[in-house]
Amino acid sequence: MALKMIKAIVRADAADTVADGLAEAGFASMTKIGAFGRGKQKGITVGTVHYDELPRTILLMVVEETDVDEVLKLIHCKAYTGNFGDGKVFVTPVENAVTVRTGTNGL
Repeated sequence: MALKMIKAIVRADAADTVADGLAEAGFASMTKIGAFGRGKQKGITVGTVHYDELPRTILLMVVEETDVDEVLKLIHCKAYTGNFGDGKVFVTPVENAVTVRTGTNGL
């Protein structure tokens, strides 16, 4: 069974919507991390004020490779506004996952 880690960096106000959508689809296991950052636009300017870094939420989850496309579609659907700053998703391979309590390998 091939595993993939999905790291989604989304708007802080979209994080709960994304997490709820994933849970409803059966992908309840995740870690949420509050963060600040900026994308290619290097922040935003509102009037005369420039905001260099904006609040973001990082959602981390590990899924089976066969579920990656479904998870990516759900994240896109729930986080999309069509504006700059909707987020970025990274998918990387995972060699193994071990449950601390039981020592069991895999998800």
